[in-house]
Amino acid sequence: MIMSTETQTKPHTMDHALLARLTGGLGDRKTVEKLCQDFGQLYSEFLPDVFHSETNLSIEVGYLGHASGLMSELIAGLGDHYALADTSLRNWSPNFVMACGNGFIITLMENLLGALPEFIAPPVARPLSAIELDLAVMVFERIANVLRSGVNAPGGFEPISERPHNASQRPQPAKDHVDEFGALIKLSITLGKITSDFALIIPQKALLKTRVTMPKSKGQTSRIRKEWAEQLAEQVRKSQVTLEARIFLQSLRLDTISRLAPGDVIPFMDKGDVTVNVSANGKELYSCDFGRAGERYTVRVKSTHSSDDELLRHLMK
Repeated sequence: MIMSTETQTKPHTMDHALLARLTGGLGDRKTVEKLCQDFGQLYSEFLPDVFHSETNLSIEVGYLGHASGLMSELIAGLGDHYALADTSLRNWSPNFVMACGNGFIITLMENLLGALPEFIAPPVARPLSAIELDLAVMVFERIANVLRSGVNAPGGFEPISERPHNASQRPQPAKDHVDEFGALIKLSITLGKITSDFALIIPQKALLKTRVTMPKSKGQTSRIRKEWAEQLAEQVRKSQVTLEARIFLQSLRLDTISRLAPGDVIPFMDKGDVTVNVSANGKELYSCDFGRAGERYTVRVKSTHSSDDELLRHLMK
């Protein structure tokens, strides 16, 4: 007898969560909760020592809780105002994600540039600038190193992180990407009067094999603080900033402007040396003289509008 198409049975597909549980990719609630709490204790005790020894800044870290679910959903649930870094640690996990609230990066930049803590206002929720993402590289290095010091990853390998990016700029996964179950570990981080947060999103396949141990805090020297400052200065120097030059032209009547055609000439307002205002990110930086060198038009700096610190604080936004 020939069966009709309607009566033929389709192959049974195993439930994704059941398959993950059977293959060690999804743990029970109590086990996952306990491991996440262990990570919370690791960071609460050790990350403040790392930051103080290297920056002379005091921070407080607290465990806020955890969530379980698919990795992509946990990451998306953080929202847009986070910096993310895809990271791997050999012999532990090839794909975990570190996330840091943009508010902490912005506040840390203010502190490292010399702002007094009592005058630092709560940062506006916004994406990080290129310079702030440069600083995020070093922040994530410290977060990753604390993880490495506390998990059972044989071989002593260093974590490898991709360059941080704003959550709103996170690339879409490949079409053949298979989402896996993970755990989100969320912690608060307080610097001065400003509290933000950071998080780890770890595949449960790696988490369930983890044994978290509390490393001993090592006394660091002023040399390490100097290295941090030098790293920050180097990152800032390497950052690209687009400059704009504005020259004031003579005033014209509206009816004259409406009749301008290609080839017409509008004179500069200055009749002697032409003054050019140079700005970046909407902030005026320099007053310059307009000139020419060979076939290229140039400007020569005459004076600055702000101090070095004020310029840096503006450009980092």
